[in-house]
Order: sequence, then structure tokens, then C-alpha cells
Amino acid sequence: MYPRRSPRFITYSHEYWGTQAGAWGMRGGQPRAWGRADRMLYKMASTHSGYTKMHTFSILQRRLLSSRNTLLHKMLQKPKVLRLGAWGEAKAAWAELGEIVEIVDCESKTRDEFFADLKTKYNDITSIVRTFFSVNNTGRFDAELAAHLPETVKSVLHNGAGYDQIDVQPFTDKGIQVSNITTPVEAPTALTAVYLTLAALRNFQQGHELLTEGKWSSGGKCAGANLGLDPEGLTVGIIGMGGIGRAIRDRLVPFGFGKVVYYNRSRLSSELENGAEYVTFDDLVAKSDVIMLSVPLNAKTHHLINADVLAKTKKGVVIVNTARGAVIDEKALTDALKSGHIGAFGSDVFEHEPEVAPELYNMLNVVSLPHMGTHTKQALVNMEAFVVENVKTYLTTGKMLTNVPEQASVDFKHTPVI
Repeated sequence: MYPRRSPRFITYSHEYWGTQAGAWGMRGGQPRAWGRADRMLYKMASTHSGYTKMHTFSILQRRLLSSRNTLLHKMLQKPKVLRLGAWGEAKAAWAELGEIVEIVDCESKTRDEFFADLKTKYNDITSIVRTFFSVNNTGRFDAELAAHLPETVKSVLHNGAGYDQIDVQPFTDKGIQVSNITTPVEAPTALTAVYLTLAALRNFQQGHELLTEGKWSSGGKCAGANLGLDPEGLTVGIIGMGGIGRAIRDRLVPFGFGKVVYYNRSRLSSELENGAEYVTFDDLVAKSDVIMLSVPLNAKTHHLINADVLAKTKKGVVIVNTARGAVIDEKALTDALKSGHIGAFGSDVFEHEPEVAPELYNMLNVVSLPHMGTHTKQALVNMEAFVVENVKTYLTTGKMLTNVPEQASVDFKHTPVI
């Protein structure tokens, strides 16, 4: 029904649209998103009187209520976060996040299916969180994948320190922030590096193998294992002195190593060096008794340790890798181990994992683990909680807690989502 024909109603209606409409997103008495028809109706209502004025306001009211409901629906929608891979260790953190966002678990099984779903059921997501193993369903996060993402996506968060499955530049070009895990992985990865270092120096793997093969009786003292080395007086060279590299240093020093040297993209402050000496890459390779690898895998670090580099090391040097397998040319390393030039190798990562050459891991001077650096209950919970906090920080500030180094100087100018 039309409104009552009374001057009082007409006055109220005019004031309502002209002054109270600000709550509906209006400016100057008219909604910001009014179309041409709405503006014509408002003009007609403002210039006519009597029944024509009331009738026009009634039509305009119905149109605006419809528009308002659409606007309110959009305003009330929570931002959507798409989860790729298996999650759920940090249940409390996810539950808290679920109060302010809609968490969507990806059901796509293949890369093509994922691309198709991005156009339909995932076409309005704001953030993507991914795990290392989610690559099995989506493939690499490369330029092709970035091109398929809806314009609503503004952040990609990787649940791990190493983000070599992500080609960062295409996402930067599209205005998408990329983050990885920092502090939660430092301690568990560093402890893994310490274990590998001590086991390799002392030939513990060799002793274990000889013991389980029943050779203690026939092998004599310590089942015939070769003599190991104590840490005292040895020089440790750390390639990559980021958070994990520094955590490794802090945990190795109490064992009595003589000196810690490091090579990094840039020299650290004296406070962060904490007694470690900055040297060139070549000096580190030539002077170290133990070489620790703690660098991200990228085009520059692929096969960073190759045949030429191995030839420049001390005879009997111990190499420990907790970075990424492809940082080392495993074929060249295997040859150097067989020749005796490399004394021992300890590694948690391998070039073609999960496939590892038996020739390498069967050597008695090789200590190997199946990528267990952060494989603890506490680490998994802390890593997920870190991702959740990063999502919340981005949504409320427009900035990540930890953008990857390639984006350190990029100003995305993102505004808060909530």
C-alpha cells in the first residue's frame, strides 16, 4: 500500500531520505551507488508535491530496501580463507579464527580441478593457506596458478620455512602478499642439525649399523667403527645466517666448537653475529671442519654445493644439510664421500625426496633422516598457530607478520579487510 497522504508524512519522508540516508552509505542525500533511475525518482520526489511525491517516494523506498539488503548481505559476509592440505593441529587457534572468517577446506584433487573451482566455489576467497604436501593437488604456485586466482585473493600463506614451491614474482606482480614460517621452525630445525652434526662427527650411524648387523663380537672394540672427532677446536661454517642459522649456532657453541664463521647475503649486526665471524663463501668452504647449510632453495642456491666447491673443502670435512636437498649436487657429493675426501654427511633433506638413492643412504658415514626437522607435536601446533596469527594480522592491518624476503621492500598498500 502507498503511504498515507499527509503533509506530515511527506515532510518525514523527505527528511528521511535527505538526512538519515547517511547510514545507508549516502552522500548529499543520495546513496553513493544509486543508478540513473534512482536519481530520476529522487529528483521527481523532490520537485513534486502531493500524491505524486508520496507515490514516487514509495517506489524509491522499495528500490532502496532491495539495494540495502544486498549491501548488508555483502557487509555481513565473513572473509573467506581457503585451506590447502591437511590442517587441524592448532585447534584452538583455528576455532578463534573461525569467529571472524569463513574457513573453507579445498576439495580439489587435481590442478585442473583446482583451476576450475577457483572460478566457481572459490571465486571470492581472500586468503589462501597451504602446506608442503598440498602441492600434490594443486601443483606449484607459479605464474600459471597466479593467473587463475580471483581478484579477491590478496594473501598466500605457506606453512613452512622453505617456500621453494612458490614462484614469488608472479604473485608480487598481481599484488598478492606471500608469507612463510619463521620463529616456530627455528628451534626444532636447529636441534635436528645438532643431532646430525654430532652423529656425523662421532660416526654414530656407522656404529649403529655395525651393531644391528651383529658385528660387535667379530668387529672388536665398538664393533669396528671408525674413530670419531670431538667438537673442541673445530671450525663450524654456517652458510645462511637467518633465524635457523643463528639458532644452530646458539645450540652448537655449548658443545665446545672452537670457532663459528658464517656466510650470508649481507653481514649481520654485531649483536646478531654474537661472536660469529663473517667470511666470504670461498673462505668458509676452505677453512671449515663442519659446513652447515641453512639457505632457501632458489635459482641461485640450486647445487650451491657442487663438485667444484667440494674439491675446495678440507679433506675429511663434515657436511650437514637441513635446508633443501637440491642445494647440494648429490651425485657429486656421493662421489666425494666414496673417495674419502668428504668425511661424513648428515642430512634431513634430499635432492629428489621422497626418493633417495640407496647408494647414498647406505654409506656408513652418512646420517640420514626423512625430513623430520619440524616433526614434533609442539612444532606443528606452533606453526599452524603462526599461520593463523598471520592471517588475522593481514585481515586487520593489511600487512603480513612475515612477508618472504623477496617482498621485503614492496609496499602493497593493502587496506584492512575487517
